[in-house]
Amino acid sequence: MSASPYEVLGAAASATDDELRRAFRLALRKTHPDTGGDPQRFVAVQLAWERIGSPERRAAYDSGRGQIESRETFTAQAARPRHDSRPRARAYGHPGGWRREKYLGRLREWVGWGVDIADPYDPVLVRDAPREIKRILADALAEEATARGLSALGIGYTIWHDVAAGNPDDKIDHIVLGPSGLFAMLSEDFGGPVRVRKGELIGEALEGERPMHELATRAKVLARSLGVRFTALVIVLPDAALDEPLTGLGSIRGAATIAVRQEHLAALLRTGVPDVDPIGGNELFDVRSRITGGVRFV
Repeated sequence: MSASPYEVLGAAASATDDELRRAFRLALRKTHPDTGGDPQRFVAVQLAWERIGSPERRAAYDSGRGQIESRETFTAQAARPRHDSRPRARAYGHPGGWRREKYLGRLREWVGWGVDIADPYDPVLVRDAPREIKRILADALAEEATARGLSALGIGYTIWHDVAAGNPDDKIDHIVLGPSGLFAMLSEDFGGPVRVRKGELIGEALEGERPMHELATRAKVLARSLGVRFTALVIVLPDAALDEPLTGLGSIRGAATIAVRQEHLAALLRTGVPDVDPIGGNELFDVRSRITGGVRFV
């Protein structure tokens, strides 16, 4: 059965932008792994939103440049590189790989090592799993979604995924270096909306977690070991999790702290942080050399 991006999101083609966004948020909640949704459908919803989520992309699709595709095509796009002749950003590491392995390990512990798991991503199995296990899978999917967007930044950017930052279980999901600065990032999906209070993300879905504090702690360790300074510490969230495209949380040790929607991340990295000077050619080369020479992956 074929489905257009509108059908995948459960919205009419005549829907207003606000109605389309509400449909997207509802589709995310229904397919989210934390609520027992199908991970493949969850990815399909995000890919559908990539096609029609902004007025410009929607206009391009509605004008005929976007073709109706099947649900299977949406899912397959997440697993294969897109054909694009433009130079991609240089990237190192395996986004989402560490969490995928951790998810499979924790799932086997929960099910029992002697039990054969035919499909570790079976929606029924995911739905019944403890929240901790579902969160690991949701974060792996979030990291993979961020990595897809980062790869399109262009050859002027260098990206390191799954970077070790101190203790064995501590990592920074993405480090991005470009003309706009050096960014340390976590890709998170808490399964619900978040808001900001006193420089930290809060909300029922976080259950007491302090993601910006964790990112700042890891970034401090990494900055010292590599001899670099981060321009900004960024937490990337699903579009439905934030009311605004970008929310500033303040600053920590001179680095801006920011929560940003997936859809707005590329714009942030291209324009940079206000009142922060861009990185020049020689400095860019020096910082890249320091990171490349000292970075370790989980």
